[in-house]
Amino acid sequence: MTVLLFDDPDIRQNLLPFTFTRPVAALRCGILTIAEKWQHRLRQEVHYLTEPYLQAKYPAGPVAGAALVINGAICPDDVLVQQIENLQPGQALFCSETLVAAHLSDASKVAELIQDGFADEKEVAEPVTLIREVWHLFLRNGREIREDFDMLTRGRQSQPITDPHTIVYGAENIFLEEGVKIRAAILNAEDGPIYLGKNSQVHEGAIIKGPLALGEGSHINAGAKMRGDNTVGPYCKVGGEVGNSILFGYSNKGHDGYLGNSVIGEWCNLGADTNTSNLKNNYAPVKIWSHARSRFVNTGQQFCGLMMGDHSKCGINTMFNTGTVVGVGANVFGAGFPRTFIPSFSWGGAAGFETFKMPKVAEVAERVMARRHLAYDAVEQGIMQHVYDATAKDRVWERAS
Repeated sequence: MTVLLFDDPDIRQNLLPFTFTRPVAALRCGILTIAEKWQHRLRQEVHYLTEPYLQAKYPAGPVAGAALVINGAICPDDVLVQQIENLQPGQALFCSETLVAAHLSDASKVAELIQDGFADEKEVAEPVTLIREVWHLFLRNGREIREDFDMLTRGRQSQPITDPHTIVYGAENIFLEEGVKIRAAILNAEDGPIYLGKNSQVHEGAIIKGPLALGEGSHINAGAKMRGDNTVGPYCKVGGEVGNSILFGYSNKGHDGYLGNSVIGEWCNLGADTNTSNLKNNYAPVKIWSHARSRFVNTGQQFCGLMMGDHSKCGINTMFNTGTVVGVGANVFGAGFPRTFIPSFSWGGAAGFETFKMPKVAEVAERVMARRHLAYDAVEQGIMQHVYDATAKDRVWERAS
């Protein structure tokens, strides 16, 4: 049976700028993306029902015959998976008013059924983990690292830590995949697990506190301080001080500087000594820009740092104020604090912005992706062009010129 992970339209809007360039289920929270979690737990390939401009990169797969359709914003657990696997044709599972999953006899009618409702609706046995807002990603990250760690390591043997100069606490909560290299580091997994992915490296003097997930081929640089509840996705390089943050993949924060309670997309780079504020001086709840509402909204959180969309960069010594949102393909630099909402394809900083034009964006993307032996191909270009056009209204200086 086909498994389709669908974008709830209202939730997708709340998760911009990250869902400008990916389906909701392709968001990373914990060790894995939401889609990877479902794939592991259901033991089969999953497909996406997302925006048309994203489907070339994230295909829907078969759209006829029986299918399980699952809300791509929901992280699975053992109880939920069992409930979904027990659904009969025509049955749907809800958490309050949110559609969690449904068993369809005809996947081609999924849009109509989701919109019009189901004849046989059931309630979930336990509340689900729903990623409804961007700050939910870092809030749920520690718990999801623990869930993913248990699932991925169950019945398996970790590779040994052979470096005599590495200090380990809570060794039973540390798992190394093949090819991991550690040199003279401190790993403390007493308060949460540490997962080191295939061919990842932890360099000299790094201090790691769990929960932490390090993706395949990624590096924690010399002297880094990883303070817990952190996910570093595949093929990243991370240094400095990091707390309760997520880097999706292919992004670098290679140098000193603080990143806290933040989410960084793919193909981003934070220049040396970039710092994020994650706490207001008056300790008030943080407000951040909402693309869905076109205004600042109250997160209700005392701690909230930087939300940076794919392909965005910042120069050395960049200072981000509490609760800053940076869109897709932006380039931020210069002295002072830039505004707390930086639209997609912005070029500039505290002194003002102009538009980072698509030909220049493409030049940078081609160079950056080539470093990872990946192509900025027609599919990637099409996605970026769509986002560029869709976000023109946010670049207010274009209307003034």
